[in-house]
Amino acid sequence: MRETLAEAAFQLFLERGFERTTVDEIVARAGVGRRSFFRYFPSKEDAVFPDHERCLADMTALLARGTEPDPVRAVCDAARLVTRMYAAKPEFSVQRYRLTQEVPGLRTYELSVVRRYERTMAGFLRECWSGGPDGALRAEVVAAAVVAAHNNALRAWLRSGGSGDAEAAVEHALGTVLDVWARPAAPAAAPGAEAFAGPAGFAGFAGPAGSGGAAGANAALSGGGPGGGPAEVSADGDVVVMVARRDAPLWRVVQQVEAVLGTPARHC
Repeated sequence: MRETLAEAAFQLFLERGFERTTVDEIVARAGVGRRSFFRYFPSKEDAVFPDHERCLADMTALLARGTEPDPVRAVCDAARLVTRMYAAKPEFSVQRYRLTQEVPGLRTYELSVVRRYERTMAGFLRECWSGGPDGALRAEVVAAAVVAAHNNALRAWLRSGGSGDAEAAVEHALGTVLDVWARPAAPAAAPGAEAFAGPAGFAGFAGPAGSGGAAGANAALSGGGPGGGPAEVSADGDVVVMVARRDAPLWRVVQQVEAVLGTPARHC
């Protein structure tokens, strides 16, 4: 019934225009009563986006399962659900996009839907990073970045009339987010060393002082020579080896060291 009503409503919106279409006309086209319409849709705007509630529920369930250990990759997986929803019905998706560009009220409604997706991702990330520095800030920034990258690619596909591969375009766009925020694959650690990873371009090892694990890892990463930047080793502390890009900001390096040690590092 929900799909029947949505289809009838959308056909009338295209034929008569959104503003000129009444709920009475929608239910007459669908062959049901007014009460049936409002049982499924609080307003005409909701009938234009009948699939978003289901997609939002699927996104929430996906994040709750926690099968992806990297939170950033997890929210990118969640964003891909939206892409698949649009790509499954390309003609309908393109027509709806054109309609939302013509009707300001629908554009506003669509933005509210996008914001709900973003809040869902940000809430998940806040929980994942609640114990780290600037966890709430990072959650909002990353969620906004994922939504912006996703929507940039998806809307370009919609403007093209649905030509090309929507999922491939979104995948490329999400790659820009993953390059900055996702955990890179950690290099193989030497025996006795504990591997850790941070944002793109960072990797490192930590181990007890004198264990040889981190020192061995440092030798492997730096080339083993005196000019390779040996780690500082104390008699009663830990060895932490950090590998970073040359242009990496100092605050990010310090943040990753703090994450490994579990205590604030002394800032220079």
